[in-house]
Amino acid sequence: MEEEKAKINMEKCIHCGTCHDLCPQEAVRHDSEKIPEDIKANVEETKKFMELCAKHFGDIKEKGKCLQRMIKHYNKAKLVAEKTIEELEKLKNAQSL
Repeated sequence: MEEEKAKINMEKCIHCGTCHDLCPQEAVRHDSEKIPEDIKANVEETKKFMELCAKHFGDIKEKGKCLQRMIKHYNKAKLVAEKTIEELEKLKNAQSL
């Protein structure tokens, strides 16, 4: 407990969902419930990086370059997630779960 709030140690979390089901305040949410917040945070972070790049290099064109790099970054993350899911599905099928 920290300041009257329970805190989940994500390094030890095994994603069993027990805390979500037991929390009387419904304060623990599944990852899928956080998607809109995560998207907003990613967009805000990208905007911040765009401004910082333009300021650092002294060229407004750097905003566009930064944006392209961030799109590349998220496309890579998307591909990694898709390939990981494919491998996990194979594992699931092999285990007959």
